[in-house]
Amino acid sequence: MVEKGSKELIAGLDIGTTKVSCIIGQSGPQGLDIIGVGTSANRGVRQGAVINIDITAEAITKAKEEAELMAGQKVSEVWLGVAGSHMQSFDSNGMIAVRNQEVDQDDVARVIEAAQAVAIPSDREVLHVLPTQYMVDGQSGILDPVGMSGVRLEASVHIITGAKSGLQNAIKCTQKAGLKVKGLVLQQYASALAVLSEDEKNLGVCTVDMGGGTCDLIAFTSGAVTYTGVVPVGGQNFSHDIAMGLRTTQNNAEELKRKYGSALTETVSHEETIEAESVGGRQKRMLSRYDLCEIIEARAEETLKLIKTKIEEAGLTKKLGSGIVLTGGVSQLNGLNEMGDFIFDIPVRKGFASRTGGLKDIAKSPQYATAVGLLLYGLKQSPVKKQSRPREKTNKFINKVRQFFEEAL
Repeated sequence: MVEKGSKELIAGLDIGTTKVSCIIGQSGPQGLDIIGVGTSANRGVRQGAVINIDITAEAITKAKEEAELMAGQKVSEVWLGVAGSHMQSFDSNGMIAVRNQEVDQDDVARVIEAAQAVAIPSDREVLHVLPTQYMVDGQSGILDPVGMSGVRLEASVHIITGAKSGLQNAIKCTQKAGLKVKGLVLQQYASALAVLSEDEKNLGVCTVDMGGGTCDLIAFTSGAVTYTGVVPVGGQNFSHDIAMGLRTTQNNAEELKRKYGSALTETVSHEETIEAESVGGRQKRMLSRYDLCEIIEARAEETLKLIKTKIEEAGLTKKLGSGIVLTGGVSQLNGLNEMGDFIFDIPVRKGFASRTGGLKDIAKSPQYATAVGLLLYGLKQSPVKKQSRPREKTNKFINKVRQFFEEAL
């Protein structure tokens, strides 16, 4: 995972439409300590899909080097976040007979394997198989069946797949930047791990990762993932509307959106003015800030309504007891939460990673939610491997001792 002689680290890489984020962390007393953060502008991705490998690889290299400089450590492996319109998901079920009338970990692994034994097109690859619930002898709603008595075990799972070409292109960019991919993680799943509490997952919640090219949705009900989806609209659409409406450059449109933008025109004065660049090197102009926010308000309303339609089509509206959590770069837009409360008619809050140590003030920004979530996912995966071997050795030692005394008697 790291260069020889270095302390073991975890690194997460979020390849977005407008930027690449690389975060380096390590296990600390509070769980995860962030020790390095790096970002770089990216023009090699469109709506979550890589369209230029060289440009994206260069952006990854810059973000990685910045994070390594801050951390004072070199990384060679990363957990890679993937997203885009090519990601799809569906539900599946599986059933097996319990071998020893008591469910153990092997039974759980077998029933999940049975649930994912479905026909998947050859051009697609399974990314996650997430259990939603288990059933033992017809008893439903079980989250952990290990240790329960029964003869029949069933599992309902949510399977997330991606286009092989899209996933391979993301991996190629990462490898070209000198990094090995330790594992692939759905970006909105990683974001949800960073910004949601267990109570929210249990009550029902939908996380919307609002990025530069897409808004990626993931919903939890009763503590399990039940829906993932994509709305092909993001921050770039806001900037494009501003550039067209105010006749300014794309870069200046992005800057105006971040500095003066608001999704609610009622909070802005008609008299307030802003300076905007003109296209083609013409002289700068003074414009009304209200005009800027009027353009943003229209796009924000349309985007949130598209998200609402997705949630309604999935039949989730009445299942989201905790409401909706907005995260990602676009979620930082002033007034978006208040507009969301009105459009969705359920509670809306901004999501940010709060359960980390180290450079938590930097990583707390919603734009880093995915990268922090990748570290949390990686941290969750590693202890399983580390604990299995010592336990095996302990069992072998106990068996030898038992055998010695049995022979002695």
